[in-house]
Amino acid sequence: MSDEMHTSDDVTVVLVHGAFADASSWSGVIERLQRRGVTVTAPANPLRGIEIDSAYIASVLKQTPGPVVAVGHSYGGAVVTNAAAEADNVIGLVYVAAFAPDEGERLGEVEAGSKDSVLNDALIPHQYPVAGGGTATEFSIDPDKTRNAFAGDLSDEQAHLIAAVQRPIAEAGFSEPTGPPAWKKLPSWAVVATGDKAAGADVVRSMAERAGAKITEVDGSHVIMISQPDAVCEVILEAVAAVHAPVGA
Repeated sequence: MSDEMHTSDDVTVVLVHGAFADASSWSGVIERLQRRGVTVTAPANPLRGIEIDSAYIASVLKQTPGPVVAVGHSYGGAVVTNAAAEADNVIGLVYVAAFAPDEGERLGEVEAGSKDSVLNDALIPHQYPVAGGGTATEFSIDPDKTRNAFAGDLSDEQAHLIAAVQRPIAEAGFSEPTGPPAWKKLPSWAVVATGDKAAGADVVRSMAERAGAKITEVDGSHVIMISQPDAVCEVILEAVAAVHAPVGA
């Protein structure tokens, strides 16, 4: 048995946001984790595609001191699934209304099979310039459909705010295949929001089951970390506590 032990003082929780969002979407969770003495950071996810985003987040994880529990929301789950496979200091994964894809899967194809998701009908395409000339496609959510498709358990005011500050995601986020998944070698936990109409509760649940994650179902929308930060925080704390056990115990 190794003498190495992870303690609450040395584990860092890294929160990775998903599409149409920024790191402020984790504010309620961050406040609660900090009150519990947990070191936490929430980097910006570029939202430019699986390959670019995963490489960037992997670099963030590798440069984070000590052991890391990586947490992903929505598309951020796909990013940490790839990124954590490249970062040896990640010791646990938490999926919050998040994708946990297997190697070779494309999120757009996975979403097409969801009976719960209505997000595709709410997306608006835009063009943006790329290096070397030309353009690429990115998507935002129709502001009028944000509450129904994304934030059904928030107030109208909160949904309008989310619609106003949303960050578009490149089409490559949905079309690029994912690489070898970190959940095949790391313990994982998952929060399934039963009213998730964005990622789709059915897709999130089936991916979590396949990953062997310990699943907690919570009534709420896709942005469950905003509407129910206490429930999400408790699952993250459970994961942190579990990885505190001595390595090899």
